[in-house]
Amino acid sequence: MTKKEIVKTISEEIGLTQLKTKEIVQKTFDAIIDTLVEDQRIELRNFGVFEVKRRAARKARNPRTGEKVFVPEKFVVTFKPGKEMEERVHELERRAAEEAAAAHQAANNAVPQDPSYSPTTPYEAGAGGATSPG
Repeated sequence: MTKKEIVKTISEEIGLTQLKTKEIVQKTFDAIIDTLVEDQRIELRNFGVFEVKRRAARKARNPRTGEKVFVPEKFVVTFKPGKEMEERVHELERRAAEEAAAAHQAANNAVPQDPSYSPTTPYEAGAGGATSPG
């Protein structure tokens, strides 16, 4: 989903123009970024925690050449989902597992073909032109 789609959905739900909704959504994103830069952590209850962490400098290797390279330290943003988000994602997993089990069960309940069966008449073998047996 894109920011544009988020704006459209919210504007339809609350009855604001898309222009005004876009401004609100952008201000929200800007506030999250500003807080991360200043405080390096923002906790949104029932949603999750964004946090800026320092990734230490390290030695790495260029996969094409095998040459060793130095990677300097850098800051990265991490996200840990909140309890409600975790539960809803796990529910999605459970539903997918149930659907897969149901599809597997349906496939196993199909009438099995006898591997020793061999058609003996042209009709059974699907030979051209035969429309009905004898």
